[in-house]
Amino acid sequence: MDFDYTEEQTLFSDSLRKLLEDNYSDTQRRAVLEQEDTFHSEALWQNYAELGLLGIPFSEDQGGFGGSAIDVMVAELEFGRHLSLEPFLANVILGGGVVRLAGDADQQSNLIEPMIAGEIKLACAFGEPQSRYDAFDVETRAEKSGNGYKLDGRKAVALGADCADKLIVSARIAGDVADKDGLCLFVVDAKAQGVDVNGYRLSDGRGAAEVMLDGVEVGASDLLGEEGKAWPVIDHAVDLGTAALCAEAIGAMERANDLTLEYLKTREQFGRPIGKFQVLQHRMVDMMIEKEQAESLALLACMDADKTDAEVRQRAVSAAKVTVGNAARFISEASIQMHGGIGVTEEYMLGAYVKRLSMVQATFGDVDHHVQRFGALTAAA
Repeated sequence: MDFDYTEEQTLFSDSLRKLLEDNYSDTQRRAVLEQEDTFHSEALWQNYAELGLLGIPFSEDQGGFGGSAIDVMVAELEFGRHLSLEPFLANVILGGGVVRLAGDADQQSNLIEPMIAGEIKLACAFGEPQSRYDAFDVETRAEKSGNGYKLDGRKAVALGADCADKLIVSARIAGDVADKDGLCLFVVDAKAQGVDVNGYRLSDGRGAAEVMLDGVEVGASDLLGEEGKAWPVIDHAVDLGTAALCAEAIGAMERANDLTLEYLKTREQFGRPIGKFQVLQHRMVDMMIEKEQAESLALLACMDADKTDAEVRQRAVSAAKVTVGNAARFISEASIQMHGGIGVTEEYMLGAYVKRLSMVQATFGDVDHHVQRFGALTAAA
């Protein structure tokens, strides 16, 4: 099987890499991190829109390019290599993904087209304080109110919600807290009455938010998909996000390996580069192997992420998340060890890659969570 990029993917990857190299030097990234009004570069976000980056997974009828999760992987690899802070995952993959999967023609036109143009941002608010990694564990309630609904509840660690114009909120209209039936998805204006968004930076610099919903009124047209049947859409969207996140981790691991190899070539001890010591050579080889294995599983996850066969998709995504999570931890620990004290300093970029990889491990389910999900799928097969 040929895993090389197509000509179009190569051109796109080269263009995105050049854009990020010109805008994400260490100094430029630190300047963005010091901003207080926004947690990413709004100018760069508009460049993404002009490049067509925000339209990758959407059909041509929706103003996009009709790309697949593999095309998304091409972009995410570059985001990982350059530690991009922009909410591409939250906005395009999660928010746009839910609208693409569940929205009707009017909803897609009203949300996806302006999102692709960079005019609005979307974010999903699925997680809650008690839910951990189970997106079906929802206490937020939706009650019928006139011709619409009233929402009450709290959402936690909503990626990209700090800058979103529209929130896609999961709420329960029926069933117990952990039931997969009875869930709905609503489009909520981030500035609507009763909505309180408390944004903050995660440890890797990207933005997220806690969202409080206090009697928020939404109309019937704000319901995405069928009432009470939202779980398959939520599950698919999270799998799409997880596959994209795995691809991003590959880019970050690649750069961590590059930084470590360069350090081994230049740092001298006992009159010669420390890379001459066999034990460090072996450790470096182990790091490269871990990255290659993780990349293979991440590619498989992206190949299956668009599939509507939930079992096939879930198995591939969970296998990738386990492999990527273990590789990310190994590479992070080994690279810090071989760098010595410099590996954990704020001034050296390796620490930023380690922070990003730690967030990858904790987002959309850690290793233990996905081992359990993969085991349950295998037992049920």
